[in-house]
Amino acid sequence: MPHRYLLLLVAALALLVAACADDAAEEAEEPVEDEAEETDDEAAEDEDEAAADLMVADSPLGEHLVSADGLTLYLFTEDEPGVSNCVDECVAAWPVLSPAGEDAVAGDGVDEGLLGTIEREDGATQVTYDDWPLYFFAEDGAAGDVEGQGVNDVWWVVDPAGEPIEALPEDDEDDDEDDGGY
Repeated sequence: MPHRYLLLLVAALALLVAACADDAAEEAEEPVEDEAEETDDEAAEDEDEAAADLMVADSPLGEHLVSADGLTLYLFTEDEPGVSNCVDECVAAWPVLSPAGEDAVAGDGVDEGLLGTIEREDGATQVTYDDWPLYFFAEDGAAGDVEGQGVNDVWWVVDPAGEPIEALPEDDEDDDEDDGGY
């Protein structure tokens, strides 16, 4: 008889351990699933940002367009809607924004309805915003630089509505030198 009680006690203990192990395994799996979902969502957001050709950033000039790398984008007031007049030496100082793929992709804060492309005289594709061809300034070395702002009173950063921001950075307001603008 004592063996029977011992056998029943061992069987009951085994059932109890098995039941607790199942609960612990389910609890351990739930956070992993939630973390995996969060990681997938974050990865999708990162891919969307990486795929975008332009986004909106904030600077002392206000919100304006930047490339996926955060480099400031400019418009040239000597351009015509949908036509780039910046060629040759001008393009060396003011490289064009080309789409990463076939079409330009809008990022955070960018109005997709204003986004487009043109084919330049040299056959290259250039991104436009509200029909303004977009450019970088070769002397902007890092994200957030706005060294091209106001050069020769024809180069301006572009706000999210597609309008030029014609304010100058505080330290450049008295700077009248020719900085390579065309």
